[in-house]
Amino acid sequence: MRYPQGTELPPTQDQANRKAIRLEWFSLVYWVTAVIAVYFTLGQSQAMKAAWVEDILALFPPIAFLVASRYRHREPNALFPWGYHRAITVAYMVATVALFGLGLFILVDSVDKLIKGTHPPIGLVEVFDTQIWAGWLMLAALAYSGIPPIFLGRMKRPLSRILHDKVLFADAKMNYADWLTASAAAVGVIGIGFGLWWADAVAAIVIALDILYDGVKFMRESVADLMDESPKTHDEKKPHPVITAVKEEVAKTEWVDTAAVRLREHGHLISGDVFIVPKRAGRIPERIEELMGRLHKLDWRVRDITVSLVQSLEDAPQELLAEPPPRRGSARK
Repeated sequence: MRYPQGTELPPTQDQANRKAIRLEWFSLVYWVTAVIAVYFTLGQSQAMKAAWVEDILALFPPIAFLVASRYRHREPNALFPWGYHRAITVAYMVATVALFGLGLFILVDSVDKLIKGTHPPIGLVEVFDTQIWAGWLMLAALAYSGIPPIFLGRMKRPLSRILHDKVLFADAKMNYADWLTASAAAVGVIGIGFGLWWADAVAAIVIALDILYDGVKFMRESVADLMDESPKTHDEKKPHPVITAVKEEVAKTEWVDTAAVRLREHGHLISGDVFIVPKRAGRIPERIEELMGRLHKLDWRVRDITVSLVQSLEDAPQELLAEPPPRRGSARK
């Protein structure tokens, strides 16, 4: 894949990106077939309906990833001087809002069916001149929509780490959870077969709660990214190590007295500001350019770091200050 100048990916990330695009296209085709298979076996089961809706939701992350991959490497212009890297964040936000909205709909609908005591019937269907219980077809469709995603999620997860792609990571997590959804729906279908009418609605509620949990979690993370939260790892579990790396690189610079570092995520990339109180004047422009070059080499994601000279950092929050790395053989107090 060819990228505009200045937006190229390193070889490792480029290879992972190619693989991720192929994998998401395959996922998209697979989920379309899974949605069709579950649709034609829905019957009146609330659990099957919930599983079908979650299969439809599984289309959103691959679509979001593929659309964003078409935009994020476009060259900056007058309207978007920082480029289109945040297309991936916007795609992430759209996918999470859809996840939350449909999860809430399923929950309300399922609780309503449970309160009203709706008894969903599962009758017989004719297949090749043979009458069989429709529940067997439902279970077969659930197996088709629940087993392959386990392997898809396993393949996407390491790629999301290499690319630091949160949409891909969310997609992997949803794929891992799909077998739970299919299992819950299967329990509901089997419950109907044994005359436990309430099992269907309860299974649907369990599925809806799982969808809502993912929707709320991913929505909170996507909103935080849009509000310029400090960079975190792709799984959102801890601060990104590049923050410490940038602070240490600035702090060990000979001509820097004190400094503060402020970073944010810009789609796949990390940008931000470094405020420096220099020890003395002289050759400052050349020194700033040399420092910026070192910072951009720390990590492939680091782009657009602005270095500014200031007289004082009195108003800077303590957590933004760059501390020099401890010397060997000495402990930091």
